[in-house]
Amino acid sequence: MNSSAARTRWSTAAASGAVLVALAAGTAAPASAVTPAPATVAATGAPLRGLDPVKLRAAIGGLPNADVTGALLRITGSAGHWSGTSGVGDLETGQGVPLDAHLRIGSISKAFTATVVLQLAAEHRIDLDKPVQQYLPGVLPADLPPVEVGQLLNHTSGLPRGAAGPDFGDGSPEWFAANRLKSFTPQQVVALMAGQPMQFAPGTAQQYNGMNYYVAGLLVEKITGHTFAHEVRSRITRPLGLHDTYVPDADDPSLPGPHSHGYLTVTSSDGTTHPVDVTEQSPWPWAEGGMISTPADLDRFMTALFRGRLLPPAQQAELFTVPDVPSFHSSQCRTEADAGRACMSMGIMRVTASNGVVVWGKTGSRPGWTSGVFATRDLSRKVVYSVNPTNLDGTEMRYVQQIAAASFGTVVPTAN
Repeated sequence: MNSSAARTRWSTAAASGAVLVALAAGTAAPASAVTPAPATVAATGAPLRGLDPVKLRAAIGGLPNADVTGALLRITGSAGHWSGTSGVGDLETGQGVPLDAHLRIGSISKAFTATVVLQLAAEHRIDLDKPVQQYLPGVLPADLPPVEVGQLLNHTSGLPRGAAGPDFGDGSPEWFAANRLKSFTPQQVVALMAGQPMQFAPGTAQQYNGMNYYVAGLLVEKITGHTFAHEVRSRITRPLGLHDTYVPDADDPSLPGPHSHGYLTVTSSDGTTHPVDVTEQSPWPWAEGGMISTPADLDRFMTALFRGRLLPPAQQAELFTVPDVPSFHSSQCRTEADAGRACMSMGIMRVTASNGVVVWGKTGSRPGWTSGVFATRDLSRKVVYSVNPTNLDGTEMRYVQQIAAASFGTVVPTAN
C-alpha cells in the first residue's frame, strides 16, 4: 500500500481466499534456469553463494493458493542468472504468469522520486539541508517545525502519518474492491496531516512514512514547473530506454499487457467469498507509489542507478548513506542486523543477509501486487520479484521471505 494513512486502513485481515484455488487452473511450470555461476564475493567481502535452481523453484512454487495467485522471479548479474514463474495470471482463462509482466510497483516508485530530487540537488536547484517549507510555503501544516528536504527522502522528517478519514476506506478488501477507481490528489493526502502531532523531532529518528514522498513529488513539480511524470520521463525513463516504466495519468486505471491480473478475495453479504479483479485501479499514490514498470526495466533502472549513470558522486553517496539514528516504530528495519537502528537511505534501503551479504533496494505493493527489486552494491546479483496476493493482511510475505532466502540468504523487510 502507499499512503501511510491508507496503508494502515488497507491492512486488516481479509476473508479466506480458498475459492481462488478452485477457480484457478493449476500451476504453471517455472521457466528453465540458466546454469548458475560459481559463488562470488559481494562488495562487502561476504560470500555470495551460488544459485540453487531447486530452492528458487520451491520459493515460488505451490501456486495458486488461497493467498497468492501467481509469482515471478528474475535474477541476473555476474553471479548467475535464473528466471521463473508460478501460478496463474488470469483466473478465468488459467493463463500463466508472464515473465515480462507489467507491474504496479507501489513504493518502488520512491526510488525514482528520490533520484529526481537528488538530480535537482546536483543541479543546485534544491538544497537537501534547507527546510521544505522554504520551497513549498503553505503546503505543510503551519504548526510543524522546519523539515529538511533530505529528511523527506530518508524518512527522518518525523512528519505526522495522517488522520483517518472515511474517504480513504475502512481497510477491508470489500471497500477497496468497490472503490478501486476512486482517486485522491497529492494535496488531499498531504492535508491528512493537519492537526496531527509530529512523530518525533526532525532528524532524530527514522520512520517509514509515505507522506514524505507525496511532499517530495510536490517539491519536484514546484521547482521544475513540470509534472512529476514529465520529470521522471525526461530524466530517467527516456535516457535509459525504460519503455515500459511510467507514471500513469491520474485518470488512467489501466495496466498494459502483458500482465497478471490482481485479485482480492471479498466476502459477500451472505458470508460467501469470491475473487474480484482489481487489475484496473486508480494510480493515485503517484510519486509515493503509483508507477508501473516491468522486471526488465526495474533491473535496468537499478543497474544504471548503482553504476552512477543517474547521479554525480556527491548525490550517489547519499543514495548509500543510512543515517545513524534509531528506527521509530517503523514498518521497515526489522531484521536482526538492524538492531533497532535505521536501515533506509534516500530512496532505497539496506538489508544485511544472515550470511553477511549486504543488499540494497526497495519493496512496493498495491492491492493485487507485492514486489521488490534488490541488488548487491557491485551488481553481482540483482533480483526482481512480484507476487499477486489476494488479501490485504500480508500473508503473502512468506513467499517474499522464501524468495529472499533463496536469492540472498536473508529476509527482506515486508512492509512497504
